[in-house]
Amino acid sequence: MSESYKTVALLPMKAHSARVKGKNFRIFAGKPLFRWILDTLLSVEEIEKIVINTDARHILEENGLVNTDRVLIRDRKPEICGDHVSMNLVIEDDLDAIDAETFVMTHTTNPLLSGPTLQEALQAYNKGVMEDGKDSLFTVNEYQTRFYREDGSAVNHDPNVLLPTQELEPWYEENSNLYIFTKQSFRETNARIGAAPILFPTPTLESADIDNATQWRIAEIIALAEMLVQTAHPPA
Repeated sequence: MSESYKTVALLPMKAHSARVKGKNFRIFAGKPLFRWILDTLLSVEEIEKIVINTDARHILEENGLVNTDRVLIRDRKPEICGDHVSMNLVIEDDLDAIDAETFVMTHTTNPLLSGPTLQEALQAYNKGVMEDGKDSLFTVNEYQTRFYREDGSAVNHDPNVLLPTQELEPWYEENSNLYIFTKQSFRETNARIGAAPILFPTPTLESADIDNATQWRIAEIIALAEMLVQTAHPPA
């Protein structure tokens, strides 16, 4: 493609799912799982184009999704299809085909991530690039709790000095909800996390990453509960 964009979202999507059959297209709280994050991306004005790299164009069409002015469906090359292919190869294929200043990547398995949180992450990324020499951003879960190794030894605290947990050093878990990067940062590390990343904590209720049936159930319960709250207390 010849167009150049400021911000492009990458939303890879495959037909097969190993742990939850047909996960990406299964109905989740009233609509196909993929529509949740896609609708969120569409709600963010800063995102000019959403690129779906997929081997399931026919399933998307069955669900009413075709190319539009903001959605581009790219057929995944046979050599990068399969459950054991590195996602870096899929990203690389999109970066070779699309010209943009900034790439935002998320997944169909992150249905609870909200538009405002995504916009806050973009703002934090832009600030970090301009002011702090950062080159990428990824979302995390933040913990201030006591961790132990398998042998019972303490990781991040002294069991003989029981500090309040809020005084412990925060630890961070990559939650696979969102990545922001450039072609340059990706090529320097061959990864969506660059050499100088921002760690961006996401709200607990938005941080689901569905990989199995239990995670699906928990995320769907949260989604349905949020829908009930919105129905009972609509925005003024």
